[in-house]
Amino acid sequence: MVIKMARKQQFNSHQTKKGCSIQINGQRRNILLALNAVLLAILVGVVLKKEETSPLSSSTLEKIIGSEGGREGMEEKDPNTTDADLRLAHDSAINLDHGDPTMFEPFWKVMGTRATVVIHGWEKMSYFSDPTNLCWFLEPEFANQVLRLHQIVNNAATDGRHIVVGVGSTQLVHAALYALASTEAHHPVSVVSAAPYYSMYSGIADFFKSGLFHWAGDATTFKGDDNFIELVCSPNNPDGATRDAVLGTHAGKRIHDMAYYWPQYSPMRGPADHDVMLFTVSKATGHAGTRIGWAVVKNKEVAQKMVKFIEMNSIGVSKDSQIRAARILKVISDGYEFPDPESTVRFFHFGRHLLADRWQRLRQAVEASGRFSLPQFSPEFCEFFKEHAETYPGFAWVRCEEGQDCEAFFKTMKVLSRSGKHFGAGSNYVRISMLDRDTNFDIFIKRISSKD
Repeated sequence: MVIKMARKQQFNSHQTKKGCSIQINGQRRNILLALNAVLLAILVGVVLKKEETSPLSSSTLEKIIGSEGGREGMEEKDPNTTDADLRLAHDSAINLDHGDPTMFEPFWKVMGTRATVVIHGWEKMSYFSDPTNLCWFLEPEFANQVLRLHQIVNNAATDGRHIVVGVGSTQLVHAALYALASTEAHHPVSVVSAAPYYSMYSGIADFFKSGLFHWAGDATTFKGDDNFIELVCSPNNPDGATRDAVLGTHAGKRIHDMAYYWPQYSPMRGPADHDVMLFTVSKATGHAGTRIGWAVVKNKEVAQKMVKFIEMNSIGVSKDSQIRAARILKVISDGYEFPDPESTVRFFHFGRHLLADRWQRLRQAVEASGRFSLPQFSPEFCEFFKEHAETYPGFAWVRCEEGQDCEAFFKTMKVLSRSGKHFGAGSNYVRISMLDRDTNFDIFIKRISSKD
């Protein structure tokens, strides 16, 4: 979040000329960056002025992000960076272990100050956002923008539901487990998920060593009683597959993690309608550092227990982060409800075309290499784009030859990945992020395409 800060104090008479030189150079650099941003905005407007409201074409996308050098230019470079520094970056290991969604930075740079928020020092000082709301720390504007975006995308049923805000979806998983676990049970509730499952689920379930719940592993091999909670991630992290509960709905309880059910990743099949659905700004918009997620909850008592957990865990959720997230969601929704006649750059179209380009390049590299394989997805009708669309997951679930340590294999190419053993699968699988900056993704493709 951009928060209006007090102006820097002027240099006093005791400062050295060298210090003044640093300040002046910094001012010049800021002026140049500002001029570059203005020129970029003008360029994007000219390029897209005549574009239709249909998804961006590959040629238009290339004009936005430029050639390989142009894409790198979208990132603010240190003016003192040397060619040797750049060569070192290309020779260093690239970390694609985490799903850090920095891929979306070019879009938000093009948006300029539209997503900028100013919060004065005297604003938002109270713990309370709306004492009359079940979730008393939920900022009304954030709730409004969440409901608005769900209505535009039509990916979740929200009528008559309760919105609970959390510090990312991780805190919300904890809150939902707390809310759904029975306090009357004689033993902890088993928490399960079908393999390959999100690698954090086991740690989240066991971290507190709670007497209410514990991690019980792969849902497909679960042999316990009806007292269980199934975590259903759909589209699934790590393999991108569409998931349903494997243990049915006749027993147990379910938490649906919908972090990737957005148009840039997956065809929209209509509104998901589950008892507890979790979403996160991190994967929806790319703003992982804002640490905001939300739950759409059907049952009032469950929502109340989730709020109680967050109250005891962090005494609410940052208003500053909620306000920033609300503005970000508003910018995305405005792009579809009130499109700018000077530009048709819209977030989901932009993100989808970037991922489509990356997946095409990855599949070509994998096919040429012959050393590993990827999941295949069938096109489905997307209600958001009103056409048949491919699935472009935020992660590549890569399979190496049987018996091969895939993580170690990628390390030989100086690519850091996450082993399949953390997802309840074999070590011949790895998860690789598709969401990193263009520079790192380009290096990754070059390295796996090498015949050495």
